[in-house]
Amino acid sequence: MTRAQQTISLALLVTSLYLSLYLGLIPLPAVVQEDIIPVLPFWSLVTFGAWLLFRLGWGMLTFRDTPDAYAELMDEIKLAKADLRVKGVDVD
Repeated sequence: MTRAQQTISLALLVTSLYLSLYLGLIPLPAVVQEDIIPVLPFWSLVTFGAWLLFRLGWGMLTFRDTPDAYAELMDEIKLAKADLRVKGVDVD
């Protein structure tokens, strides 16, 4: 099974579970059914966004842990600045 098929299968499973909860096919207490289930997709989206921001921040925080990539990036930045200075662009 390819990665795309796995992703589609998981999305269909989660969607069908949510729809069965939302439509009341799976019995839940009234408070959960009326207050939590309708906002569950938004809560999931916000949680996913927070997780992505954490991963981005963690990657930036630990970027210096890869000295080879850091040195290569700094060299590329120096080359780009030199090239822009030659073309008459103020970069500092």
